[in-house]
Amino acid sequence: MIIDVVIFIVGLAVLSWSADRFVYGSSALAKNLGVSPMVIGLTIVAMGSSAPEIVVSATASLAGNSNTAIGNAIGSNITNIALVLGVTALIKPLLVSSTTVKREMPIVLIVSGLALYFLSDEVLSLNEGIVLIVLFFFVIGALSWMSWNVESDDPLQAETEDEIPSNVNYPIAIFWVIVGICLLPLSAHFMVDSAVSIAKAFGMSDLLIGLTIIAIGTSLPELAASIAGVMKGEDDLALGNIIGSNIFNILAVLAMPGLIAPGAIDANAAHRDIYIMFALTALLLVFSFNMKGNRQIGRWKGGLLLLSFIAYELYLVASV
Repeated sequence: MIIDVVIFIVGLAVLSWSADRFVYGSSALAKNLGVSPMVIGLTIVAMGSSAPEIVVSATASLAGNSNTAIGNAIGSNITNIALVLGVTALIKPLLVSSTTVKREMPIVLIVSGLALYFLSDEVLSLNEGIVLIVLFFFVIGALSWMSWNVESDDPLQAETEDEIPSNVNYPIAIFWVIVGICLLPLSAHFMVDSAVSIAKAFGMSDLLIGLTIIAIGTSLPELAASIAGVMKGEDDLALGNIIGSNIFNILAVLAMPGLIAPGAIDANAAHRDIYIMFALTALLLVFSFNMKGNRQIGRWKGGLLLLSFIAYELYLVASV
């Protein structure tokens, strides 16, 4: 048990570090190739924040633990909204002023509804996995187009520009991309194996493993990044990264078990967890979407989100 815990912690640390290095190298390489910072921010950075979840989901699916992969996708979105944004807003209220972020809000609600529909029959089929991954590439294209047409005074533009690495030469950028590509699946393999061993010792199901241990673990980098972002005044970037990550979690992470190990899923995922994820997504939309002006996610809203997360986790623990 102790060895498994050590392996999980080390695996999580390497997974987070390699994802960060992958994003760093990819962003620097894209900037050197002349890609605009907004395109990089809305696509590469957002995908990079979901890279741990994507690789973990694929690894779990290949190992025959498709419910762990599904739990990871749903649990990561729940954690991002209820824990990450909840804690972040408690520390410092988020002012939502970017038109680009507001345009992403309906997208995350729509894809959440699609996920709910796909899982409602307690089966995630190969065709549904294909639809999700096709939509993943379509959304990347749509976000890229959106970034080219963003208003010049959108605060997200300046915040993204500041975060994209500069003056990184091609060999260094390519080196970090290769490091990330190599270490991500390797660390995910050890992390999933150790998490399964730990959870089985406590009598947890495959779904519960994904919803709790793995989902919280892979969301910790987003928590650190969001807190750092709002402390620097980059509210829209912090929220935008979470929204983008949630979109990609549904379209890319949830697609993995559909593509690799399609079939029946845990009934709890279909009739409990996916509804909680959708409800929290809708609540976030209400909290932060306002076409007429700015909307603030204040401390009381952050507290409500955090209390929702705590209540949900306690319910899951009690259900073991």
